[in-house]
Formats: sequence, structure tokens, C-alpha cells
Amino acid sequence: MPKNSKVTQREHSSEHVTESVADLLALEEPVDYKQSILNVAGEAGGKQKVADVEDRPAWNSKLQYILAQIGFSVGLGNIWRFPYLCQKNGGGAYLVPYLVLLIIIGIPLFFLELAVGQRIRRGSIGVWHYVCPRLGGIGFSSCIVCLFVGLYYNVIIGWSIFYFFKSFQYPLPWSECPVARNGTAAVVEPECEKSSATTYFWYREALDISNSISESGGLNWKMTLCLLVAWGIVGMAVVKGIQSSGKVMYFSSLFPYVVLACFLVRGLLLRGAVDGILHMFTPKLDKMLDPQVWREAATQVFFALGLGFGGVIAFSSYNKQDNNCHFDAALVSFINFFTSVLATLVVFAVLGFKANIMNEKCVVENAEKILGYLNTDVLSRALIPPHVNFSHLTTKDYAEMYKVIKTVKEDHFSALGLDPCLLEDELDK
Repeated sequence: MPKNSKVTQREHSSEHVTESVADLLALEEPVDYKQSILNVAGEAGGKQKVADVEDRPAWNSKLQYILAQIGFSVGLGNIWRFPYLCQKNGGGAYLVPYLVLLIIIGIPLFFLELAVGQRIRRGSIGVWHYVCPRLGGIGFSSCIVCLFVGLYYNVIIGWSIFYFFKSFQYPLPWSECPVARNGTAAVVEPECEKSSATTYFWYREALDISNSISESGGLNWKMTLCLLVAWGIVGMAVVKGIQSSGKVMYFSSLFPYVVLACFLVRGLLLRGAVDGILHMFTPKLDKMLDPQVWREAATQVFFALGLGFGGVIAFSSYNKQDNNCHFDAALVSFINFFTSVLATLVVFAVLGFKANIMNEKCVVENAEKILGYLNTDVLSRALIPPHVNFSHLTTKDYAEMYKVIKTVKEDHFSALGLDPCLLEDELDK
């Protein structure tokens, strides 16, 4: 051993040696085994992995990435499914289990997908293959699921494009039933009269649906053209990867919030909107004890955040490895929850308006029944409060009149066929 080595100097030194083997090894220069001549198989692989990471495209800005994650997670599940589940499972009582499960299950799993994609910097297939080659099929399965979701989402976009072009007409084609000419007489389409103008337009004009599944009905060329336009828009958005889709995110992720804000303002100006919103935030606490409510809340958490689809992993793989994905997971999750509540406010404001219209219609129909009973002496006019005016009958007056008739005619009340016409019943429907 050379005389000037560190170990030889310690042997000839008079100082008491207290260093451990770990201390001695710490003083030596570290050996880079990846660059060592003993590493035969790993050198090429290591260089290849470094090259792959360096060649991976990256987002132009953090804002583009956040908008991409918001655009992926926020969708029809927030606009359609969440308000439906909220109305079905007790209004405000559904928000509690959803928020609890979002914090306990949703955010941790969402963070896990962000972290995995950001650390390994691969798509869903590559990540599962990296974890274990035998698990690569999970990545392929998630891609197939995304394909199916993309297929039916584009069909819905095609419907939206069809309605968009039809909305430039005045009056709107779904605002009233079509009138058919029978010689000199004008007859309303019987099928439309039995249902409604909007339902008739949807099935007969938009879908051009056949009478049974055994009849093909031919090619709906208008809807086919709209579907091709939808796929063309998607193709142009992703033709250059994240370089093109990242710019599209500024419109596709922010514009829906502008539309929702407009709908909310318009909805709040409708008569009865407050009744719908109060119904939304009035919790039915007995529903919280139902396991089915918690199960549907958990399902909605997975569906709303897009967990397991592979899209979260793919978007985060274009991040730098030192990105703060803890903050991203919490931010996107709560924006997702805020969007669900905002969409639910819009829906329940309109539902409150519709419930008031239906309740007034119920009052008018039952008031006509009462007038018929009064004219045929089935009911006595003494049962009607003196301040009640049938030409301007309010829901409050009808409720008072209904209560009096039900009390007096208790034995034969069911034969009268009168409905209570409660606003709460209409909101529950």
C-alpha cells in the first residue's frame, strides 16, 4: 500500500483510531457502477432511459397542464350525473358523503396517478409495463376503455353540433309541435301532441329513430355529417400532441365555465329558482344512513376524476419530475367538486322553475274538478273560503281549500280524485 495513502497515515499516527468501517468508506471516492467496466448490460439501458426522459415532450406552461387535467376530469359526469345523484339521494345529504369520499379516496388515488406518471414519464401502457411487464395488459385495457368513452362522447358532441346549427332558426324548431295540412284544415302532429315538442324533435328530427330495432331506418346523413365534424375537431386538436392540444385547452377547459355562469344567471332570474336551490341544499339526513348513497358517491368520485382511465397518468407524464403534484392533486380535485356544485345549482334552478309550472298546472286542473263538483252539487259552496277566487287561484288558496274539503269529506274524499299539488312533490319527481 502506498505510504501517502489515508489508511497508512492513520496507522503511523499517534492518534487513537475510532473510525468505523463506514467512516473509512465515506472518505473514499464513490464508484459509479453504471460507468464501470463491470456493468456490461446496464450501460446501454441506462443511456436509453435517460434519452427517453430527455426526448419526452413537455407542457409549455403549468397553466396548460392544469387546464388539461381539469378538461379531462370535468365532463358529463359533473353536468349530468352529479345533479341526478344529488336529487336522487337527498339533496344536500348527498354532498356530505361525496366530499368525505373525495378526501379519503379520490384525492389520494388522483395524487398516486399524478405521481406515477410524473416520475416514470410514460403513458398508461408504459407505466404498467415499467411496474411489472406482466401487468402491461392493464394499460392496454385502460386505452380500450378510453376509446369506447371517446366514441360515445363524440356522438354527444355530434348531437350538440346538430342542435347548435338548428338554434339559428326562429322560432326554434323544438319550441312547438309541427302542423300538418289535411286539405284546408291544419292538424297538429298527433304523436307530438301526445308527448311534447322537444321530445318529438329529438326522436323524429335529430335521431330520426325507427319504430323498432329490427328496422335500420337508413342513414341519417345530417347526424353523420355532424359526427364527422366532431371527429375532425378532435383530430385537429391532437394532431401535434400536447403542442396543439395544450393550446386548445385554453378554450375547451375555460369556455364551459362561461356557459355555466350564463346559465346560472339566467336560471336564477326564473320564477321559482330559489325553491329548487333550497331543495338542493335541504338535506334528508335519513338518506345518509343508506349504504347505497355512499356506494353511489364513491362511484361518482371515480367517474368524476377519471381514475383508472389512464388519462391522468398520460397528462402528468409530460411534467418535470420535480413538479409539485401534491398541490396539483388537491387543486384539480376541488375545482372538480366546485364544478359539480355549480352545475347542480344551474340544474336545480331550472328544476325549481319547472316544478312551479307543473304545480300551477296541477292547481288549475284540480280547480276545474272542484268547480265541476260545485256545479253538480257534489260539493257545497260553503266549503270554499270566501276569499278564494277561482279566476286567480294561488297555490296557497288551493292548499287551504284542499285541506277543508279533505277534512269535511273524509269518508268519500278518495272518490273525488283531487291531488294535493305540493311543490315538494314536484321537486322530488
